[in-house]
Amino acid sequence: MPRPVVRFLRRGRTVERRGFAPTETLLDHLRLRERALGTKEGCAEGDCGACTVALGRLRGGRLVYEPVNACIQLLGAVDGTEVVTVEDLAEPGPAPGGGRLHPVQQALVDHHASQCGFCTPGFVMSLFTLYHAGVRADRAAVNDWLAGNLCRCTGYRPIADAALACCSGKADDAHARRAPETARRLAALADGEDDLFVGNEEVFFAAPASEDGLAALAARFPDAVIVAGATDVGLRITKQLRELPRIVHTGRVASLHEVREEEDRVEIGAAATYAEAEPALRALDPDVGEMLRRLGSKQVRAVGTVGGNVANGSPIGDSPPVLIALGATVELRHRDTVRTLPLEDFFLGYGRQDRAPGEILTRIALPRLGPAERFRCYKVSKRYDQDVSALLGAFRLRVEGSRVVEARIAYGGMAATPQRARNAERAAAGLRLDEPAAWPAAADALAGDFSPIDDHRASAAYRMRVARSLLVKALAEIAGRPSAETRAVGVREPAAA
Repeated sequence: MPRPVVRFLRRGRTVERRGFAPTETLLDHLRLRERALGTKEGCAEGDCGACTVALGRLRGGRLVYEPVNACIQLLGAVDGTEVVTVEDLAEPGPAPGGGRLHPVQQALVDHHASQCGFCTPGFVMSLFTLYHAGVRADRAAVNDWLAGNLCRCTGYRPIADAALACCSGKADDAHARRAPETARRLAALADGEDDLFVGNEEVFFAAPASEDGLAALAARFPDAVIVAGATDVGLRITKQLRELPRIVHTGRVASLHEVREEEDRVEIGAAATYAEAEPALRALDPDVGEMLRRLGSKQVRAVGTVGGNVANGSPIGDSPPVLIALGATVELRHRDTVRTLPLEDFFLGYGRQDRAPGEILTRIALPRLGPAERFRCYKVSKRYDQDVSALLGAFRLRVEGSRVVEARIAYGGMAATPQRARNAERAAAGLRLDEPAAWPAAADALAGDFSPIDDHRASAAYRMRVARSLLVKALAEIAGRPSAETRAVGVREPAAA
């Protein structure tokens, strides 16, 4: 029988919730049910980080703490985790004044790193996860870790100084001392063979434990919303105030979290988070790793999935154009029927994918780059950190000697879907890397591939100009030409611009 109750650890005890709304968030539970008011609601869309809490999970048998945005984290999705909030860090002691502050909290006090204080609990919790990450933080690591936490008072320097002072790579707090017991209790909660089903057939939150169970449930309720990390679906709840009566969560299917690295390819399960998939993806090419570093924030990458970014079908999703350029294929399943297709064929139009009702995305496969292949990708956005793309270009070229013999080029933000630039691919094939004067002609071919979208992020003319420049930039970098010479090549302006 399915289990009708969500279970997670809080302050050393098991919390059980049943009968909750499918759209109830972790933030709602903390503030409205527990009255744990240290966790704040700021943006309610996973951008500002004021609601950051830590989730403890077992990864390879080891307890790992990851930051998440409680405002868009569905309550049902924390099943089997430990939930840690800012109230849980200081060690208890006799009144008045309580006990000893956590090292992160004490460092923030010592460095005067709190101004109005509203955002401070979120910063504390992000730094708590860095404190437990097992790395000696330098300033670059701190900046990356805090990219998902915004301070309107602009007090970042003392916050970063506090992080450098306390995040030494060795955790020495109550949570570290309790880690073996916490890991044991989390293992006891991990009843991997039992499905989770809270509600009734009309209104429910379900989290099957197997691929078979997931496929059967999705086919039985084809109108249910399939959720992985909810980094997009969460905004339908908090911003659009939509009623989502049936939610099916993929996160308890262990096989869909697998990331398989083979000699010639990488296979990523559709429920694997960016944090889980990042090492394998980063190993494909350094540019892929840099794209991932700028995809959302630590909070987003801890729960957001590669499969969800693909299945969502956004024209400005960061990963799809990169995956298309790399030659990715997707695996889809409806009941017992499994099919595969090239990723570029999965996207049919704005908000439309080649996915039948009740069909689920199960895996993404990526071929490794060959010895003669070169890859580049570039993200253009208004903010450097934690911003969606105005435009993203990805380029895979096969080079023999100084000649480009084959090209796969894909863009996001240029059309209603992530899309290959087939005219530009044909124009790039045959180019010589030692003849830069011919490169702009390949960029000109993009006009036959796209009539760019025009919105608040960028104008159509800007997108076309940047798309052309990025193609020339990729050719220049692969050719190993210095920036001054690249600028001398130039990119001709389209007549309409």
